[in-house]
Amino acid sequence: MRELVETARQWVAEGRGAFLARPVAEQGFGPRDPAGALLVDPRGACAGSLYRGVFDEQLVAEAAAIEEGGARVCRVSVHGSEATGAGLTCGGQAEILVQPLASVPDEWWESLALGESAALVTRLAEDGTRVASTVVRAGDEDGTQAGRDARELLARHRAGHEARYDDEGLVLIEVFPADPYLVIGGGGELAELIGRQAGLLGWEWTTTESGPEAEKLLTDRRGSACLAMLSHDPAFDVPTLAHALRTGIPYVGALGSRRTQARRREELLAGGTGEAELSRVHGPIGLDLGARTPAETALAICAEILSTLTAPSARQDTA
Repeated sequence: MRELVETARQWVAEGRGAFLARPVAEQGFGPRDPAGALLVDPRGACAGSLYRGVFDEQLVAEAAAIEEGGARVCRVSVHGSEATGAGLTCGGQAEILVQPLASVPDEWWESLALGESAALVTRLAEDGTRVASTVVRAGDEDGTQAGRDARELLARHRAGHEARYDDEGLVLIEVFPADPYLVIGGGGELAELIGRQAGLLGWEWTTTESGPEAEKLLTDRRGSACLAMLSHDPAFDVPTLAHALRTGIPYVGALGSRRTQARRREELLAGGTGEAELSRVHGPIGLDLGARTPAETALAICAEILSTLTAPSARQDTA
């Protein structure tokens, strides 16, 4: 949905009676972008991508039939040659919420433009006559069940949505966490390969061999920053690891032999880092994929970061 920000803002400024369409429930289709969404102008214009455009015409017609101020959940399906012809892995069916663009808060598009982690909670009355959306962030004190659920989903660092029906109608929670920001401590071939692998996943990344620079990067992006420490320089690796642990970033990993890991551990303990904090360091770094080459090691490291970000409770239980 992030790619829709500028178009959404423009259409709102123009006063178009446009709509935002995105899934409430779905089955089939194969792998797809969990953040897929579509802007629909009842006059026929569309922006964005949802199921590779196979339902665009139907959604335009649905939008044109919605009464002013209302919204609706429409059912769509595609199978067989029509699905494969559209480039979908397989057929499927979905329920799609078509909501007036004007009812989506400006704050939502601002959050997406800034790359912030945020959730959009949308309530649709059972009769479809009223729809309202609010933005929820991790630090908000929204005491509603939907607000608590949104914050829990944000903690998983994974884009997606959750929908349910209550006595008043539909409640849709859409989660868009900030993309991981990978700080690679050190340089060389492995650092470059880790960065390339991170880029394939759509992550931001940078390399640095400066402790102060690394600490600033981790502090500025603490909600989404991850550290992969490759350097064995005690003047760089220990202070940076200590800062990362104090900051509470989601992932801290360190490359090195048993001897190097033991040296870091002793120095971190001597510097005041506690056992509980040390347990958060992934070392040896990377999932055990049997990696031997630098490229395979880069894959194992990024796989571990992804696994940690998307299953924080499992990480804490096994640390």
